[in-house]
Amino acid sequence: MEQYDSKQLLEAASEFANHPGVQNDVATRDFLDRFPLPVLFDALQKEPLVPNFENHLVACLERIFRTNHGASLIPQNMSFVQVGLQAGSHVVRCLACKAVSRLLENGSGNSVQLVVGSEVYTLLLDCLIDGNEEESAAAMDAIKGLACSPQGMTLLFPGDIKNSTDLRCLATKCSPLGRVRVLALLVKLFSVSSSVASMVYNSNLLSLLESELTNRTDVLISLTVLELLYELAEIKHATELLSKTNLIKLLCSLISDITTDTILRSRAMLISGRLLSKENIAMFIDDISKIRSTPKAIKFLLLHL
Repeated sequence: MEQYDSKQLLEAASEFANHPGVQNDVATRDFLDRFPLPVLFDALQKEPLVPNFENHLVACLERIFRTNHGASLIPQNMSFVQVGLQAGSHVVRCLACKAVSRLLENGSGNSVQLVVGSEVYTLLLDCLIDGNEEESAAAMDAIKGLACSPQGMTLLFPGDIKNSTDLRCLATKCSPLGRVRVLALLVKLFSVSSSVASMVYNSNLLSLLESELTNRTDVLISLTVLELLYELAEIKHATELLSKTNLIKLLCSLISDITTDTILRSRAMLISGRLLSKENIAMFIDDISKIRSTPKAIKFLLLHL
């Protein structure tokens, strides 16, 4: 592989990354003619000799992958993406997650197969659970992209709780922060379509939310879970599926419990109101007492605030 001066590469990468406006395919081809992708990936794996080298190079690669030409080169460079997902640097792992997203956005069924037939999904889950906030968000977006195809759905919902990639199994083994991130992923998946939401429900994954609402030992975690539940309540096709769970009863219980933190109870009241304001809610709730108990609980809360 031809060697390039680090300062020369840094200058070119910085110029490309900071170019005003959108970079087009012509500019991307010109840049890659000078510095092919293998050279850029190789440079990322080496100890940087120039300050901020890694950040500038990552920013450059992000802009390359945003172009159609750059995205079209990802399939033939999946080995580098896989290495990037295991890198010691958060910014490199974040870049690799974004590359997977672009692969899925820009590709066909073959692109999904590249993920399905490798360890990429497992590595994305690692980034989701263990990465910093930006890396975790990038991994979540990439995983969400898998839900748009039947092959990806098979990967996301293996149907075997003993499978290490099963989200229920994963949630039980990780830290509280990791569990919250798994729950946030479920909300993301729920929003993709009604069919994906049904898969989440049929896989009994909403029981993870129920468990967190039942176990309210950590106020911050509980508040985060309630925020996620609020997002769920906002999803148009969520009403029917949420009404089949115990979530409404749990919200009522939380509202009525005077030993629970007031912030949690008021947030639960807001979510209950959001759910019960849906025009079609009565069509889906089997036990009408779920509806009747909620206004009583809300009134109870208002009297004790």
